[in-house]
Amino acid sequence: MTGFGPRAHYASPISLCQLRVSGHGSPVSGHWIRVLSAIPRASTLAPFRIRSFRFQWPADMATSWAFEMENLILGWYVLVETGSVLLLTVFASLLYIGTLLAPMFGVVADRIGHRNLLCAMRGIYATLATTLMILSYTDVLTPVHVLVITALMGLVRPSDIGMRAALVGETVPPIQLISAMGIQRTTQDSARIAGALSGAGLVALLGMGPAYTVVAALYGTAMLLTKAGAPPGARRAGTSTAHVPARPSPWRDLKEGLGYVWTTPHLLAVMCLAFLLNLTAFPLMHGLMPVVAKQVYQADQTTLGYMVAGAACGALIASIAVSRIGHVIRPGRLMLIACGGWYAALLLFAHMPQPESGIPVLLLVGCGQSVSQVPMAAILLRTSNEKFRGRLMGIRMLAIYGNLPGLLVAGPLIANFGYPVTATLYCALGLAFTWLVATHWRAHLWRADALANTR
Repeated sequence: MTGFGPRAHYASPISLCQLRVSGHGSPVSGHWIRVLSAIPRASTLAPFRIRSFRFQWPADMATSWAFEMENLILGWYVLVETGSVLLLTVFASLLYIGTLLAPMFGVVADRIGHRNLLCAMRGIYATLATTLMILSYTDVLTPVHVLVITALMGLVRPSDIGMRAALVGETVPPIQLISAMGIQRTTQDSARIAGALSGAGLVALLGMGPAYTVVAALYGTAMLLTKAGAPPGARRAGTSTAHVPARPSPWRDLKEGLGYVWTTPHLLAVMCLAFLLNLTAFPLMHGLMPVVAKQVYQADQTTLGYMVAGAACGALIASIAVSRIGHVIRPGRLMLIACGGWYAALLLFAHMPQPESGIPVLLLVGCGQSVSQVPMAAILLRTSNEKFRGRLMGIRMLAIYGNLPGLLVAGPLIANFGYPVTATLYCALGLAFTWLVATHWRAHLWRADALANTR
């Protein structure tokens, strides 16, 4: 990694104390000066004054809702049709196979625009969901079809969260960014509630075909709203007739982005922590939840929906709270504390024998997840050079790759030792390595004067 060049090659991170008006690519333009003069800094709903955010928020909501419905519908289908926990973990892993492509999605976004790329991605989701809908209506759907289409979806889906965050960072002023990320996070949390409950209910009441009609419609709506959020008269990237200087190759752009992360300590620390969470925490909360419902609680699809919704309720409450107090928190410290709390709640949940006791604990699990993720995203977007924004979030999505080994290793462990033992092992490893990250990068994540703790 030393070949990426010295740290001095890159511009210094954005200072939140400076409002530079002149010059191309300045952190806060004259437009933001006018916007900020009319918006109270602590206003939770301030980002909705921005046209792009007003359209992006419902677009992200529809996409997240469809994601959660798909995860529940297809995960339960694979588990019931095959009776195999291993195939369930394979299905969940396929959703992340495109993680290695995420940095290149970031390169493309920096070239053609984050909004243009998001529109194309959401068009792909709608096409694949429509295909599954047709297979279901014609009664030819099999687990093989589900796994193949899931693999195609998994090439694109891992980059969605990063690209939507990059678009928020591009369109929202820096001092409103934590509030905006908290509000944006509610699209995932509230969708987990609605998607989980409606997904279970629609399949039980109407069958998979009608349920997938709703999923396809949500993806189509998301694509249209994303496109509509462009400022009036905005020109599509790359359509100017003026002479455009030759740009470095995409691989050169990617190399520069990787070098920027590698030589910026607090960014590297956040990336390592994100990978750890995806390796040990997210599999327990997402991909393996059907196992808890069916094998531990001996429950049905409806109980699974309540479990997912319980965790999402906790996350939604925490997201709203963080968006309200975002201007006074120290993001680096809060991120580390929340990671420890998340693991502690997951450990407690692993030893709850009944859904009546497990679902309330899932509220705490959801809180820990949201409070750790919102500051993490804000640190990456607010303390980095804006020209690397797309690549930075693409590299951040590489951390999702931790889900693959996390899920695939969990399958055999659960088969041999059960879910409680497996979850305990994952939480113990997560807590240990979180402490190591906090210790190694203490000066960059914990100290009050660290860039990651800028208010």
